Amino acid sequence: MSGTSAGGFVAGVRHALRGFRLITAPGVRGFVVVPLLINISLFVLALIGTSHALDAAVARYLASWPEWSQWIVWLLFALLAAIAVFFTFTLVANIVASPFNGMLAEAVERHLGHGGVAPEFSWGRLLAEVRRTVVAELRKLLYIALRALPLVVISVIPVINVAAPGLWLLFGAWMLCLEYLDCPHGNHGALFPRVVDAMRERRRLALGFGMTMTFITIVPVLNFIAMPVGVAGATSLYCGHYRPQ
Repeated sequence: MSGTSAGGFVAGVRHALRGFRLITAPGVRGFVVVPLLINISLFVLALIGTSHALDAAVARYLASWPEWSQWIVWLLFALLAAIAVFFTFTLVANIVASPFNGMLAEAVERHLGHGGVAPEFSWGRLLAEVRRTVVAELRKLLYIALRALPLVVISVIPVINVAAPGLWLLFGAWMLCLEYLDCPHGNHGALFPRVVDAMRERRRLALGFGMTMTFITIVPVLNFIAMPVGVAGATSLYCGHYRPQ
Protein backbone atom coordinates (compact mmCIF):
# COMPACT_ATOMS: atom_id res chain seq x y z
CA MET A 1 0.00 0.00 0.00
CA SER A 2 1.38 3.35 -0.94
CA GLY A 3 1.73 6.00 1.73
CA THR A 4 0.43 8.57 -0.75
CA SER A 5 -2.88 6.75 -1.23
CA ALA A 6 -6.00 7.44 0.82
CA GLY A 7 -5.30 4.29 2.81
CA GLY A 8 -1.76 5.31 3.71
CA PHE A 9 -2.82 7.22 6.82
CA VAL A 10 -4.99 4.32 8.05
CA ALA A 11 -2.14 1.86 7.47
CA GLY A 12 0.11 4.02 9.66
CA VAL A 13 -2.51 3.94 12.42
CA ARG A 14 -2.77 0.15 12.19
CA HIS A 15 0.96 -0.37 12.49
CA ALA A 16 1.12 1.88 15.57
CA LEU A 17 -1.71 -0.06 17.27
CA ARG A 18 -0.08 -3.34 16.30
CA GLY A 19 2.77 -2.37 18.60
CA PHE A 20 0.60 -3.22 21.63
CA ARG A 21 0.32 -6.83 20.50
CA LEU A 22 3.93 -7.13 19.39
CA ILE A 23 5.46 -6.15 22.75
CA THR A 24 3.76 -9.16 24.36
CA ALA A 25 4.97 -11.66 21.74
CA PRO A 26 7.34 -14.51 22.71
CA GLY A 27 10.95 -13.54 22.10
CA VAL A 28 10.03 -9.84 22.22
CA ARG A 29 8.66 -9.09 25.67
CA GLY A 30 12.02 -9.71 27.35
CA PHE A 31 13.43 -6.72 25.45
CA VAL A 32 10.58 -4.46 26.62
CA VAL A 33 11.50 -4.46 30.31
CA VAL A 34 14.42 -1.98 30.26
CA PRO A 35 12.80 0.62 27.93
CA LEU A 36 9.61 0.35 29.99
CA LEU A 37 11.43 0.95 33.30
CA ILE A 38 13.37 3.89 31.81
CA ASN A 39 10.16 5.40 30.44
CA ILE A 40 8.29 5.11 33.75
CA SER A 41 11.20 6.39 35.86
CA LEU A 42 11.86 9.46 33.71
CA PHE A 43 8.16 10.29 33.45
CA VAL A 44 7.66 10.13 37.23
CA LEU A 45 10.76 12.28 37.81
CA ALA A 46 9.60 14.82 35.21
CA LEU A 47 6.11 14.96 36.75
CA ILE A 48 7.40 15.43 40.31
CA GLY A 49 10.00 18.01 39.26
CA THR A 50 7.50 20.06 37.24
CA SER A 51 4.92 20.02 40.03
CA HIS A 52 7.45 21.17 42.64
CA ALA A 53 8.78 23.90 40.34
CA LEU A 54 5.27 25.27 39.69
CA ASP A 55 4.35 25.21 43.39
CA ALA A 56 7.59 27.00 44.31
CA ALA A 57 7.08 29.65 41.61
CA VAL A 58 3.50 30.36 42.73
CA ALA A 59 4.54 30.55 46.41
CA ARG A 60 7.41 32.92 45.64
CA TYR A 61 5.95 35.29 43.05
CA LEU A 62 2.18 35.11 43.51
CA ALA A 63 1.83 34.80 47.28
CA SER A 64 0.02 38.15 47.54
CA TRP A 65 -2.49 37.31 44.80
CA PRO A 66 -6.00 36.02 45.58
CA GLU A 67 -6.11 32.23 45.82
CA TRP A 68 -8.43 31.85 42.84
CA SER A 69 -6.05 33.80 40.60
CA GLN A 70 -3.12 31.67 41.79
CA TRP A 71 -5.02 28.58 40.67
CA ILE A 72 -5.71 30.07 37.23
CA VAL A 73 -2.06 31.02 36.74
CA TRP A 74 -0.95 27.61 38.04
CA LEU A 75 -3.24 25.83 35.56
CA LEU A 76 -2.02 27.96 32.64
CA PHE A 77 1.62 27.34 33.47
CA ALA A 78 0.89 23.67 34.10
CA LEU A 79 -0.53 23.42 30.57
CA LEU A 80 2.56 25.06 29.07
CA ALA A 81 4.81 22.88 31.22
CA ALA A 82 2.92 19.77 30.08
CA ILE A 83 3.61 20.64 26.45
CA ALA A 84 7.29 21.24 27.20
CA VAL A 85 7.55 18.05 29.24
CA PHE A 86 5.83 16.10 26.46
CA PHE A 87 8.53 17.01 23.94
CA THR A 88 11.56 17.01 26.25
CA PHE A 89 10.53 13.87 28.12
CA THR A 90 9.98 11.94 24.90
CA LEU A 91 13.35 13.04 23.50
CA VAL A 92 15.31 12.37 26.71
CA ALA A 93 13.65 8.99 27.28
CA ASN A 94 14.50 7.88 23.76
CA ILE A 95 18.12 9.04 24.07
CA VAL A 96 18.60 7.13 27.34
CA ALA A 97 16.84 4.00 26.08
CA SER A 98 18.10 4.14 22.49
CA PRO A 99 20.56 1.20 22.73
CA PHE A 100 17.83 -1.03 24.18
CA ASN A 101 15.29 0.21 21.65
CA GLY A 102 17.60 -0.95 18.86
CA MET A 103 17.68 -4.45 20.34
CA LEU A 104 13.89 -4.39 20.81
CA ALA A 105 13.49 -3.50 17.13
CA GLU A 106 15.73 -6.45 16.21
CA ALA A 107 13.60 -8.80 18.32
CA VAL A 108 10.36 -7.57 16.71
CA GLU A 109 11.85 -7.96 13.24
CA ARG A 110 12.84 -11.54 14.03
CA HIS A 111 9.33 -12.22 15.33
CA LEU A 112 7.88 -10.91 12.06
CA GLY A 113 10.11 -13.31 10.15
CA HIS A 114 12.51 -10.76 8.67
CA GLY A 115 15.52 -11.19 10.96
CA GLY A 116 18.13 -13.85 11.58
CA VAL A 117 19.07 -15.71 14.72
CA ALA A 118 19.28 -13.55 17.82
CA PRO A 119 22.93 -12.82 18.74
CA GLU A 120 24.00 -13.55 22.30
CA PHE A 121 24.11 -10.60 24.68
CA SER A 122 27.52 -9.08 25.33
CA TRP A 123 28.69 -5.86 26.96
CA GLY A 124 30.81 -5.12 23.89
CA ARG A 125 27.76 -5.29 21.66
CA LEU A 126 25.81 -3.07 24.06
CA LEU A 127 28.60 -0.45 24.12
CA ALA A 128 28.77 -0.47 20.32
CA GLU A 129 25.01 0.04 20.23
CA VAL A 130 25.32 2.91 22.72
CA ARG A 131 27.87 4.72 20.52
CA ARG A 132 25.80 4.29 17.37
CA THR A 133 22.43 5.24 18.83
CA VAL A 134 23.57 8.18 20.95
CA VAL A 135 25.24 9.81 17.93
CA ALA A 136 22.06 9.24 15.91
CA GLU A 137 19.91 10.74 18.70
CA LEU A 138 22.08 13.86 18.91
CA ARG A 139 21.74 14.38 15.14
CA LYS A 140 17.98 14.06 15.50
CA LEU A 141 17.98 16.61 18.32
CA LEU A 142 19.69 19.14 16.04
CA TYR A 143 17.21 18.37 13.24
CA ILE A 144 14.27 18.84 15.63
CA ALA A 145 15.63 22.03 17.22
CA LEU A 146 16.19 23.75 13.88
CA ARG A 147 12.60 23.01 12.83
CA ALA A 148 11.00 23.77 16.20
CA LEU A 149 12.44 27.30 16.30
CA PRO A 150 10.12 28.72 13.59
CA LEU A 151 7.14 27.19 15.41
CA VAL A 152 8.20 28.89 18.64
CA VAL A 153 8.28 32.22 16.79
CA ILE A 154 4.85 31.61 15.24
CA SER A 155 3.45 30.71 18.67
CA VAL A 156 4.18 34.18 20.09
CA ILE A 157 3.04 36.30 17.13
CA PRO A 158 -0.55 37.58 17.57
CA VAL A 159 -3.14 36.41 15.02
CA ILE A 160 -0.72 34.01 13.35
CA ASN A 161 -0.39 32.04 16.58
CA VAL A 162 -3.95 30.67 16.19
CA ALA A 163 -2.40 28.15 13.78
CA ALA A 164 0.29 27.14 16.28
CA PRO A 165 -1.58 24.25 18.02
CA GLY A 166 -2.28 22.49 14.73
CA LEU A 167 1.27 23.02 13.50
CA TRP A 168 2.71 21.71 16.77
CA LEU A 169 0.48 18.64 16.50
CA LEU A 170 1.72 17.87 12.99
CA PHE A 171 5.30 18.58 14.01
CA GLY A 172 5.06 16.31 17.04
CA ALA A 173 3.54 13.49 14.97
CA TRP A 174 6.31 13.77 12.36
CA MET A 175 9.02 13.80 15.04
CA LEU A 176 7.62 10.75 16.84
CA CYS A 177 7.45 8.76 13.62
CA LEU A 178 11.02 9.79 12.84
CA GLU A 179 12.15 8.89 16.36
CA TYR A 180 10.75 5.38 16.31
CA LEU A 181 11.25 4.55 12.63
CA ASP A 182 14.94 5.35 13.02
CA CYS A 183 15.34 2.24 15.24
CA PRO A 184 14.74 -0.43 12.56
CA HIS A 185 16.38 1.71 9.88
CA GLY A 186 19.47 2.17 12.05
CA ASN A 187 19.75 -1.57 12.63
CA HIS A 188 20.19 -1.95 8.87
CA GLY A 189 22.79 0.80 8.58
CA ALA A 190 20.47 3.47 7.15
CA LEU A 191 21.79 6.90 8.08
CA PHE A 192 19.51 9.52 9.62
CA PRO A 193 18.90 11.54 6.40
CA ARG A 194 17.74 8.36 4.63
CA VAL A 195 15.00 7.88 7.23
CA VAL A 196 13.74 11.41 6.62
CA ASP A 197 13.73 10.83 2.85
CA ALA A 198 11.82 7.56 3.28
CA MET A 199 9.16 9.31 5.38
CA ARG A 200 8.79 12.08 2.82
CA GLU A 201 8.10 9.49 0.13
CA ARG A 202 5.19 8.15 2.23
CA ARG A 203 3.98 11.19 4.15
CA ARG A 204 0.47 9.99 4.95
CA LEU A 205 1.78 6.68 6.20
CA ALA A 206 4.26 8.48 8.48
CA LEU A 207 1.67 10.96 9.77
CA GLY A 208 -0.86 8.21 10.46
CA PHE A 209 1.70 6.41 12.58
CA GLY A 210 2.94 9.61 14.24
CA MET A 211 -0.54 10.93 15.07
CA THR A 212 -1.46 7.65 16.73
CA MET A 213 1.75 7.62 18.76
CA THR A 214 1.11 11.25 19.80
CA PHE A 215 -2.26 10.22 21.18
CA ILE A 216 -0.76 7.23 23.00
CA THR A 217 2.03 9.40 24.43
CA ILE A 218 -0.30 12.02 25.96
CA VAL A 219 -2.88 9.60 27.43
CA PRO A 220 -2.19 8.82 31.12
CA VAL A 221 -1.12 5.21 31.81
CA LEU A 222 -0.74 4.51 28.10
CA ASN A 223 2.21 6.91 28.03
CA PHE A 224 4.15 4.53 30.28
CA ILE A 225 4.33 1.94 27.49
CA ALA A 226 4.37 4.41 24.59
CA MET A 227 8.08 3.99 23.87
CA PRO A 228 8.21 0.18 23.49
CA VAL A 229 4.88 0.25 21.63
CA GLY A 230 6.29 2.90 19.29
CA VAL A 231 9.48 0.93 18.60
CA ALA A 232 7.53 -2.29 17.97
CA GLY A 233 4.95 -0.55 15.78
CA ALA A 234 7.63 1.30 13.81
CA THR A 235 9.45 -1.97 13.17
CA SER A 236 6.21 -3.44 11.81
CA LEU A 237 5.83 -0.31 9.68
CA TYR A 238 9.40 -0.69 8.43
CA CYS A 239 8.95 -4.36 7.53
CA GLY A 240 5.69 -3.67 5.72
CA HIS A 241 6.51 -0.48 3.82
CA TYR A 242 10.09 0.75 4.17
CA ARG A 243 12.26 -2.35 4.13
CA PRO A 244 14.26 -2.67 0.88
CA GLN A 245 12.89 -5.50 -1.22
